[in-house]
Amino acid sequence: MTAPVDGAGGDARWRHLGVSLVGLVAACAVQNGLPFLTVALRADGLSLTAIGLLVSAPTAGLVLSLLAWGAAADRYGERLVLSAGLGIAAVAMTGAALAGTTPATGLWLLLAGAGSASVHAASGRLVLGWFPASRRGLAMGVRQAGQPIGVGVAALALPRLAGDGAGTAFAALAAGCAVTAVLIGVLVRDPARPARSPGAPRAAAPYRSPVLWRVHAASTLLVVPQFVVAAFGFDVLVREAGWSAGGAGTLLAVTQLGGAAARLGAGVWSDRAGSRVGPLRLVAAAVAAVVGTLAVVAALTPDVLAPAAVAAAVVASAVVTVSPNGIAFTSVAEQAGSAWAGRALGVHNTVQNLGATLTVPLAALLVDGGAGYPAACAAAAVAAALAVGVVPGRAVEAASHGAPRAVEPAAGR
Repeated sequence: MTAPVDGAGGDARWRHLGVSLVGLVAACAVQNGLPFLTVALRADGLSLTAIGLLVSAPTAGLVLSLLAWGAAADRYGERLVLSAGLGIAAVAMTGAALAGTTPATGLWLLLAGAGSASVHAASGRLVLGWFPASRRGLAMGVRQAGQPIGVGVAALALPRLAGDGAGTAFAALAAGCAVTAVLIGVLVRDPARPARSPGAPRAAAPYRSPVLWRVHAASTLLVVPQFVVAAFGFDVLVREAGWSAGGAGTLLAVTQLGGAAARLGAGVWSDRAGSRVGPLRLVAAAVAAVVGTLAVVAALTPDVLAPAAVAAAVVASAVVTVSPNGIAFTSVAEQAGSAWAGRALGVHNTVQNLGATLTVPLAALLVDGGAGYPAACAAAAVAAALAVGVVPGRAVEAASHGAPRAVEPAAGR
């Protein structure tokens, strides 16, 4: 990855970081915000099964298109991919708002997920292309904060917008994507890339090294506790701890700010450590410990522990489980280099989303099968513990061309 030097590129890099953050907020509100429309969709007469299919449609579109968007970003640049993808998402969400049947709505939501996937494939490499290695962890931490912020915005806004039906909420999401697409077209410029001499061979595939494979695998394992807590934290608070639905929703919306701060802090830590994988391993250990504690708390509720203890465990788990994402994304882009970063980030997002897609129904089966939330949380803690051993060592990272301190910034344009 290359980045502009300080001076001419200083203001531009922060502008690009801000636009990338807004883009991720808009995309994640589309991809992860639909569960907050469950009440409105039920009022429209949909069954829970139909609602589940609609809610999963953006994720399905995301998985199907990430690799294609990554390859396009590598070849055509980040600006075109981001603006085109969010433009497609805006059109698709408008179609969902106007659709008259459930199948049509589902198809539009599938397309919206496919379009908004461009943000995951391109905005990360845009940020890392504008920042030097010594600040990439910070920059990616800020950018990755867009995911919990997007979920928090959706949690607060979508149920209120859907008072007269989900169509208004869909239209609001369309507007957010459209405005962001325009911002990107006006404000974003692709970062400089290393020039390739005529006749020089193309960059070798980074997957010849085990580092990328191990970071992908560790991150996929860490998706398990993240999505167990995200999918069932609300239900744990309401059913196991006796919270009201409104109170639990507000608590989890506020908790997203803690998740954003955790991602930012982890990124800064990796910059100061001069390593991505060292902090990633320690964060994975923290995830295992915190989610394991949640399993114990869930087992002792309500006979032994008060509802406040459950709330504290859920909040801590919700914050800590999202903290590894930024470090992992930074590591992937640096290991892949400019020629492969888009495709590598596309692979990373694909395997993570496949993991998330499998995690939620399997955890639900475990809970409904009689084992309950303690077993689901314990399984999530085991997955995080396995990730600790899968994360590559610092020596392996240093031996790769993508080690953070080995990448020198190039002149910007």
